[in-house]
Amino acid sequence: MLELTRTPRTDGMVEIMAVVPLERGDAVAQAIAEAASPNIPAEQVFPYPTPGTVLRGARGLRGMTQATLAAAIGVHVANISEMERGLRTIGKEMAKRLGKALDMPYKAFL
Repeated sequence: MLELTRTPRTDGMVEIMAVVPLERGDAVAQAIAEAASPNIPAEQVFPYPTPGTVLRGARGLRGMTQATLAAAIGVHVANISEMERGLRTIGKEMAKRLGKALDMPYKAFL
């Protein structure tokens, strides 16, 4: 009997069938188990974004080190470190330089 003749589920669940290589079976099963487990809301992990955490995250997403970012915007590495830790404020002009170097809106750093 073809699967198409089955009635769809109405309990808010979905059935998934996948054919994967034997050596990847455990990894797929683990990924499905993790997807089915309750997730932690981002607000609990990152309670409030600060300009420093936004800067660190944007830099990390682009695979840049503090040194490469510092060289790209013409500041000392310590300045980047201090901005990320919240010890140095990020002014509008610095935010514009960071935004250009990281290819994102400068207002994210204010």
